[in-house]
Amino acid sequence: MTLGDATPNTDRRPWTFAAVCAMVPTLTLMVFNLADPVIQLLPWYVATYLLIGACIFGPTRKFPSLRQAGAFLLPGALLVPLALTNVGWWCGGWLLGLPAWGLLLSRWTPENPLPAVQVLKFLGLLLLGMTIYTFNGIYPIPSLGLFLLPIIPLVRLAYPEYRARPLQAAVEAVLAVAAIVIAFAIPTPKGSWSSPWTYAGGAATAGLMIAYWAWRLPRRSRHRQIDNGAIV
Repeated sequence: MTLGDATPNTDRRPWTFAAVCAMVPTLTLMVFNLADPVIQLLPWYVATYLLIGACIFGPTRKFPSLRQAGAFLLPGALLVPLALTNVGWWCGGWLLGLPAWGLLLSRWTPENPLPAVQVLKFLGLLLLGMTIYTFNGIYPIPSLGLFLLPIIPLVRLAYPEYRARPLQAAVEAVLAVAAIVIAFAIPTPKGSWSSPWTYAGGAATAGLMIAYWAWRLPRRSRHRQIDNGAIV
């Protein structure tokens, strides 16, 4: 067992739930395309991308390596031309899994490589999340996930280690409430048969699903290292 394992610093964990809450309203704005032309949405996309990155890498108090930063930023940058040429909402779809992707990258170090099988599972869950989000307008049951957002921080307050991080709890509660307020504040365009809050709820459900999977993964690769006769 290493010293870091013996005395874990719970303050240095990524704020994954906050990242999901930041993603929900932006994705809703992108889908309803309140800006015309589409390029006017680019600043919102970039700002949300950076905010999610701050929620993931900021609390760890460790600047991401060049490899981590590249793997985090490059997919979003490559998808921008597709959005600008009206090929599809791939940028928005990528935002669904960005909090989970950032969480995976935050654990990616030379001593703890990112297994290819985890990347494949992530991509599979991302496709599942995009499917849930796409059909959410027809079967809006996943939209109920929107109302879970402010409940989750309250439930987590039952755990002492979460109460010991009041700044995180406050930020997550504010972002969760803001996501709901923005979802209901966005006007429904004329002729639309689905309201913005429905899509916001689908984004919340899909984002939480993918992020929960990444959060449940072991923080370190399962391998045995021999150091002075000890297994770590």
